[in-house]
Amino acid sequence: MALMDFIKKQFIDIIEWVEEGDATLAWRYPVADREIQYGGSLTVRESQLAVFVNEGKVADVFGPGMHRLTTQTLPVLTYLKNWDKLFESPFKSDVYFFSTRQQIDQRWGTTQPVTIRDKDFGAVRLRAFGNYAYRVVDPKLFHTEISGTRERYTAADLDGQLRALMLQHISDAVASSGVPFLDLAANQVEFAQQLATAAAPAFEKIGLRLEGVTVQNVSLPEELQKVLDQKIGMGMVGGDMGRFMQYQTAQAIPKFAEGGGQGSGIAGDAMGLGAGVALGQVLAQNLSQGLQGAAQPGAAPAAPAALAPDQVMATIEKLAELKAKGILTDEEFTAKKAELLEKLV
Repeated sequence: MALMDFIKKQFIDIIEWVEEGDATLAWRYPVADREIQYGGSLTVRESQLAVFVNEGKVADVFGPGMHRLTTQTLPVLTYLKNWDKLFESPFKSDVYFFSTRQQIDQRWGTTQPVTIRDKDFGAVRLRAFGNYAYRVVDPKLFHTEISGTRERYTAADLDGQLRALMLQHISDAVASSGVPFLDLAANQVEFAQQLATAAAPAFEKIGLRLEGVTVQNVSLPEELQKVLDQKIGMGMVGGDMGRFMQYQTAQAIPKFAEGGGQGSGIAGDAMGLGAGVALGQVLAQNLSQGLQGAAQPGAAPAAPAALAPDQVMATIEKLAELKAKGILTDEEFTAKKAELLEKLV
């Protein structure tokens, strides 16, 4: 190797990183075949950390400030001592910069409903989505566990892994919060805090700190939402099956009339009118029975109305579906089943 060639390639006086865009977590300084000058300067800005890697091992970590690279600050940088080897230093150091700025507006969300245990419904499947923010706090750990020797490592490279970490802690967050599903919508801040607490240790294991989590929406799959609406309607009438049937009948009248009215000609109109009249009669009968019961508070309770066997079995099957979906508990199902079996004729 010629002396002039060595001098041209040998020295790097200033090492620094000016970030050109967002979302870069780690960047390797382009040393190439050059070597760092003894006494050169390393400039680390407020939102950065720098790591020197010598012969494959992390030698030191530098915080914000301007550092003179000498044997006192970094002993492995004694390059000019090997005159007997034609300046071919056995040391090869790489410099990696890490951004410590918050990586904000990172999205998380459930691609499929997540099953959680709920104290009101036993088990429900919910969907949720929101944002989170994090930053690099341990560059040595992040370098050895995640970014490695790549020239550039971005937030997009890490997005899938971090999103999975968030999702796997949703059940833990709901259980820790103690908030029933019906109250989650009104307690999204508490839910977000519990989710952050549950997921934070997993971030720390790879040199990151979870700075914040937001929950923007919590919902049920459409089919379960319909069942929940029925459960809420039943709760509004105090769990009284008769009053619930009255409620269901009232809800069904417009749908039957609309469906029948979609037919063509007189037959369609008659079908819609007939359905409306028939359901109206049923509703009037149910309302009349309810009013009579309310007008006679001192009267002895009426005997349970008898039901045909096929009606009882159909109702029990519906209740079993509600139990299987977690809407009814085992105790509620057993009690309703016993009540229906007593009505067999």
